[in-house]
Amino acid sequence: MTSEAPIVTGPEQADSCLILAHGAGQGPDSPFMDGIAERLAAAGVRVIRFCFPYMTRMRREGRRRPPDREPVLIDAFSAVIDQTRGQAERLLIGGKSMGGRIASLIADQAGVDGLVCLGFPFHPPGKPERRRGDHLARIRTPTLICQGERDPFGRRDEVAGYALSSAVTLCWIDDGEHSFKPRARGGRTLEDNLSQAAEAVTTFATRR
Repeated sequence: MTSEAPIVTGPEQADSCLILAHGAGQGPDSPFMDGIAERLAAAGVRVIRFCFPYMTRMRREGRRRPPDREPVLIDAFSAVIDQTRGQAERLLIGGKSMGGRIASLIADQAGVDGLVCLGFPFHPPGKPERRRGDHLARIRTPTLICQGERDPFGRRDEVAGYALSSAVTLCWIDDGEHSFKPRARGGRTLEDNLSQAAEAVTTFATRR
C-alpha cells in the first residue's frame, strides 16, 4: 500500500482513466511523467499517478533506495486499481519502464480495459540475453507499447525479433531513447516525441 496521495490530472468525469506508475529511478512527478500526464489530461483522459512504497521512503528519508521486490510492487499497484474502479467507463493501467512492466504482469488478472507501457524494459542495457518480457507473448489485455527506436532496454531492431501477442500494438517513437529524447541532429525535439506518444495513448485509451 502507498502512503502518499495520488496525483490526479484530467477531467473528473472522463470516460477513460489511466493509472500510470513511475519507473525505478524517478517518481510520479518526474518531468517525463508530468509531460505525458499533462498531454493526456488536455485530451480528456484522466490520469492517476502514485508512489510505490520504496519511492515514498526515498522521499521521506532523502536517500536513494532500490525498488521494492516484485510482489510488493504488484500489491501496491493492485491496491490503487481497487481504489480506482468505477471512476470512469474505461479503466487502463500502465507506466514508465518498470511501472509498465509491473502493470503488464497484472493486467490480465485485473481485468482492465487496456495496458499502456512507455519504454518497456525488455532487457537490461547491454544485456539482450536477459529478457524480461516473455509474458507479452501470452497477454490478452489490449496493449500499447510506446518504445523509443534507440531505447537501450529494447531497440527497434531487437524487438522486431520478439514473440508478442496479437493483443500488443507497438508505437515507435522517432529516434527516441528510453525517455523518448531524440538526437539533436535529427530535427525532432523531446516535446515532439512526448506529444507523439501522448497522441498514441489518447487514441488507444479512448477507442471503442
